Amino acid sequence: MAFEFSVPTPIGQQAFSVEVGAAMIFVGANGGGKTRLAVYAESALGAQAHRISAHRALELNPAVAKISERMAILGLRTGYANEAANINYRDGHRWQGKKEIKLLNDYDFLVQALFAEQSNKSLETHNKNRAGDFSPAEPTKFEQLDAIWKQLLPHRQLEITGDDIQVRASVDAQPYSASQMSDGERAIFYLIGQALSADANSAFIVDEPELHVHRSIMSKLWDELEATRTDCAFIFITHDLEFAAARTAQKFVVRDYDPAPRWTIDTVPETTGFDEELTTLILGSRKPVLFVEGAGTSLDLAIYRCCYPEWTVIPRGSCEDVIHSVVTMRRNADLTRVTCSGIVDADDYNREEITYLATLGISVLPVSEIENLVLLPSVSQAIAETGGLDPAEVTAALETLRRDIFVTLNSETAIESVVVRYCKRRIDRQLKKIDLSVAVTVVELTTEYTAKAAELNVSAIAQAATQKINDAIANNDLMSLLAIYDNKGLMALAARHLKQWLPRHFESWLLRTTRNGKEPAVTEALRNVLPAVEAR
Repeated sequence: MAFEFSVPTPIGQQAFSVEVGAAMIFVGANGGGKTRLAVYAESALGAQAHRISAHRALELNPAVAKISERMAILGLRTGYANEAANINYRDGHRWQGKKEIKLLNDYDFLVQALFAEQSNKSLETHNKNRAGDFSPAEPTKFEQLDAIWKQLLPHRQLEITGDDIQVRASVDAQPYSASQMSDGERAIFYLIGQALSADANSAFIVDEPELHVHRSIMSKLWDELEATRTDCAFIFITHDLEFAAARTAQKFVVRDYDPAPRWTIDTVPETTGFDEELTTLILGSRKPVLFVEGAGTSLDLAIYRCCYPEWTVIPRGSCEDVIHSVVTMRRNADLTRVTCSGIVDADDYNREEITYLATLGISVLPVSEIENLVLLPSVSQAIAETGGLDPAEVTAALETLRRDIFVTLNSETAIESVVVRYCKRRIDRQLKKIDLSVAVTVVELTTEYTAKAAELNVSAIAQAATQKINDAIANNDLMSLLAIYDNKGLMALAARHLKQWLPRHFESWLLRTTRNGKEPAVTEALRNVLPAVEAR
């Protein structure tokens, strides 16, 4: 069985279909018409759909008046707990004529439905037992809910009776009312209950399934619910790219919306040269994509995002990964709606290499690693001036910092350590360029690799690097030194001389400053030393 609906787009109707037991995800930015898309799908699917709004009340009241299971289910489906209720009441009662913006307040109906189902099933089991039928009892929805709850929150024990719900933090702790649970716990209880209470063979539409749920248990929550309700289809509407990328489902990116209504929706392709998570992130972005080196540490990302606010910054590891990502994305027809560029660390690229990288859309940092930006004189000055120092004190701090940076290389052993690290990076870069595609036998592969590897003159690379470091030291040329010198310990020198702080406090300050923009002079100084990039 499949659930099918069509959505109007600028070029006609776009059809969607999701099978029972499968899932579909629509991901897009805030303000992109996602909630209106959820409403449209609910209306198109009619009584087959049960939609959970992103704007939902989470007040759990175990003491709510108990009513019949039929009335509770009618209330849950239509918002009207009355025998006369049917699907035509849903818009006026459940949504009160404001389907896109109405606060969904159906927690009472959910709790009433769960208690009523428990009562009816327990009575059914009791009657069977009295009649001599001792077959295993079917679990109630409360029991199923509790089993899933234990998988997600083993440190919180639910105690459900015939008319109350309490919670214990541990076996020995005093129980407390479920109404006192945290927002996250009430959200999890609500979503499990809603999924269990959905009709068989229905489409369960959830707007912002990640709301109030901690990321550490997000995937497991929906894994459990999808595994439990294989008789339903799940349609998720989200702006959370990580949630979308982590799910196994048909995936679509909502790119645009106009009130006609019309949506522009792209399928997330499977063959882009990127993994599914990155493809979803790229297509879900409304901004051009900037690929950068690194593993995405907080400070790296904060600096890039601060200085390139019009870009979606994606860390890609090594310089080769950045180059591959830019080239792959620009050549892929499925990704042509999104533009991209890249930035790599200096790593002593020569002029010819920098020119070649520029033809690929890749710029080069002026320093060997992005943390070194704070050591450049203009950036260091902007940082020092935030501390209320007078001009003479700022000048003295910059000179002392410069002196101490060069002091770290006051021995041959210290220089050689830098040279060895540099050579390793250069060797790794060169080895990754070796093309062995022509080899078809082991002998040919061995011969080709040996010949290519022999072209690597490690001694010459080391000698050139040593000469550049010595020249920078002799000329007191900080810019040239920072283009080749990688040393995480230099941040401690900046912390001491520019702010008189411990390194961790200095890095925390930098992180806050680049995120909140409260020191515009520092932000401007960083932007001025970073390369200008163009989206194309």
